[in-house]
Amino acid sequence: MDILQTIILGVVEGITEFLPISSTGHLILANKILGLRQTDFAKTFEIAIQGGAILSVVVLYWKSFLNKEIIKRLFVAFLPTAVLGFLLYKIIKGYLLNSEAIVLWALLLGGIILILLELFFKSRKKENLIDDTSSLPFKKCFLIGCFQSLAMIPGVSRSGATIMGGLLSNISRKAIIEFSFLLAVPTMIVASGYDLLKSGASFSVNQVWILFVGILVSFVVALFSIKFLIKFIQKYSFIGFGVYRIILALIFLIFII
Repeated sequence: MDILQTIILGVVEGITEFLPISSTGHLILANKILGLRQTDFAKTFEIAIQGGAILSVVVLYWKSFLNKEIIKRLFVAFLPTAVLGFLLYKIIKGYLLNSEAIVLWALLLGGIILILLELFFKSRKKENLIDDTSSLPFKKCFLIGCFQSLAMIPGVSRSGATIMGGLLSNISRKAIIEFSFLLAVPTMIVASGYDLLKSGASFSVNQVWILFVGILVSFVVALFSIKFLIKFIQKYSFIGFGVYRIILALIFLIFII
C-alpha cells in the first residue's frame, strides 16, 4: 500500500463513516478496485483508520462528552457491541472481513431495508418523538446498541444500523443521528485499540506511517461528512442512500466480483 492508495482509502473512510452506506464495506471494495490484497495489515488498517473519523466527532461534539446523562446512555448502548465484538473477534477478522460477497449482499439487503423503513416511518404519525439524547430511555439505548452490533458484518453500516434502531424506537432523526455520532466514539476506540493491541507490534515503520496518514486524512474528510449529513437530513430522507447501496451492490455483483 503506497501513500496515494492510503490517501484514497482515507478519503473513502472519511466520507462513508457516518453515512448509512458502510465505511468498512466501501474500504473492502476500494481495496478490490485498487488491487490490494486483504492481508492482516489491510484488515487492521480498515478498522484502525476509522479512529480518524471518530476523532472528528470528539472535536465537533466534545461538550456532549461532559454530560453525565449522555455518557451513561452511551455506555448502555455500547455494551452489546463490546461483548459480541470480543467474543466474535476471530470470526470477524478471520472470515467476515475476507468476504466480498458478504459485503455486497449486506449492502443490497441493507439498502432495501433502509428504503422500506423510511417509507414506514413516513407513514407513521410523528407524535411524541424523543428529541433529546440526554433523556433517551435506557431500554431504547440498549436496543440501539443491539442494532449497532449488526454492523460487525461488513457492509451493514454501523451508522445505518443505529439509525434504523432509532427510527423504530420513535426517536427523532436529529436525535438518533447525534446519538449515532457519539456512540461511534467508544465503539471505534475500543475496536481499533483492541485490534492494534493484538497485531500492532508486528507492523513495520512504513506501515505505522501509512496508518498515521490514513487516520489523518479520514479525520479531515469526516469533519465535512458530518456537517453534510446534518444538513442533508433536514431536507431529505435516507431513501437515496438505500438506492445507492442497491446500485453499488448490483454493479459489483454483476460486473466486478
